[in-house]
Amino acid sequence: MSGMAGEQWSSEEEEIAALFKRLREEIAGGEPSTRPSADGAARTPASRALARTDAERFWAVTAERPYLYKPGAWGRARGVLLVPPKVVLRRLMRWYVEPAFAQQRDFNSRVLRALDELSERVDGLAEQGAGTAAALAETAAELRAAIVPLGQSTDRMERSFAEVDERLLRVERRLRRPVKPAAVEPTSATIQPVPPQADEPDYFAFESRMRGSAELIRDRQAAYVDEFRDAAPVLDIGCGRGEFLSLLREAGVEARGIDLDPDMVAHCRDEGFDVERADAVGYLGGLDDGSLGGIFCAHVLEHLDPRSLFRLLELAAVKVRPGGRFVAETPNPLSLVALANFSADLSHDRPLHPSTLSFLARQAGFREVELRFTSEPSADERLRLVPLPQEPAFTQAQQLLDADVNRLNDVVFGPQDYAVLART
Repeated sequence: MSGMAGEQWSSEEEEIAALFKRLREEIAGGEPSTRPSADGAARTPASRALARTDAERFWAVTAERPYLYKPGAWGRARGVLLVPPKVVLRRLMRWYVEPAFAQQRDFNSRVLRALDELSERVDGLAEQGAGTAAALAETAAELRAAIVPLGQSTDRMERSFAEVDERLLRVERRLRRPVKPAAVEPTSATIQPVPPQADEPDYFAFESRMRGSAELIRDRQAAYVDEFRDAAPVLDIGCGRGEFLSLLREAGVEARGIDLDPDMVAHCRDEGFDVERADAVGYLGGLDDGSLGGIFCAHVLEHLDPRSLFRLLELAAVKVRPGGRFVAETPNPLSLVALANFSADLSHDRPLHPSTLSFLARQAGFREVELRFTSEPSADERLRLVPLPQEPAFTQAQQLLDADVNRLNDVVFGPQDYAVLART
């Protein structure tokens, strides 16, 4: 009897020990390694619920256990004969083992309650984590959507800082410049009188804001330097802040400039350039024929009325020596975006169609007239091609769609500027 009781007690202890081992593994945060699912996979929420049911079934530890019999008739008979002594022994030992069982039941109950609370907290954390993950995904989507506007805002800030730097530099130079009486300023006999600019807007500030920083304009105009390497001296008509003059100076090409805006002239002189305040037609009219190797004018012709434009081209053709270069850049009206930006400058007279300006240059006496389109918008500013399903039925539709998008890009988002390059 004592042997059978010991076997029964040992079996129950092993089951309880195995149960608590699984519980400890679950509390430790993981899937128990000692009890995988039937197919060998990791434990699932359903298996955790089953483990909780097992724990509920075994928590009530008691000495009132059914009597077990060994298999076979002899085992059955032997068990029946041993039942009365077992009953007596159980009653005699109850006073000793029942307090331990009561403590075990209390411990088991407390453990199960703690596990239930822990499970509720884990479920709450899981829900909170899912909500946090969803919120993070939404925030990431918003950040991705804001990347392009943020990049655009950064570009605007950089342009604003460049504008402020240039205007502050102009103010500082004004303060350092000695004040001279107006009557003392010398005038050249070859320069026609320039009308006062007091009632006109600050074009220096406008240039910085609307056209871009000096470094940006230098980068755009650098492509024209090679046209004038053997064309000294070069006249830059409407030299502005002196971007092209600085490029020619770095290339070792003799050059000078003229501009109507007194601030532009003062700025260029502070930079060490040979610049005069003069009207283009009047200044060219006072030069000897063939005295120039080249003429460059960027965003000047669109400011002229037709009569002044014709006259400037005629004079340029005779003031540049044979084989000399004439380069004039102007906004491209074939691009709707460039045409829209054209109206931002109140001093613009009219846009010049590339074919018109090319024809006028030939009529004025230039030869080898070439058109070069510049300032291509970036890929982000243009319409993107739309891919259709890769199926034979969509092949023709894809070709037509791509052709339409490309043509629309050429019309709406074409090159912002173009230049006439001519030789005498």
